[in-house]
Amino acid sequence: MSKLKKVFVYTELQISVPFEEVPWKKINDGIKKQEGFVRKTWLSGIGTQTVGGLYEFNSLENAQKFAWDYFPNEPRTFGVSFQTKIFDGEIVEDASRDMKSPHYNY
Repeated sequence: MSKLKKVFVYTELQISVPFEEVPWKKINDGIKKQEGFVRKTWLSGIGTQTVGGLYEFNSLENAQKFAWDYFPNEPRTFGVSFQTKIFDGEIVEDASRDMKSPHYNY
């Protein structure tokens, strides 16, 4: 069992759609129910209109459950492929605080 207490998940859907057409309220409702979920920042590609996000979880296990079990259902509803990556949020803390990252300033 990992002892990481800050883990980030990056996701991006291979879709081009204006953000105002994304059903983000419905999607948010499901994400908020995920075990260990801390916060999400939505992303919308400039010029590409790809949709993605940066999520924070309280453990590697919860991030993996989200990335492997829950998240793949989101792109299926759009009928598109996706990219997901998991990052260690603890090893980068000092460097991120130095850059005033909102993920570390609380």
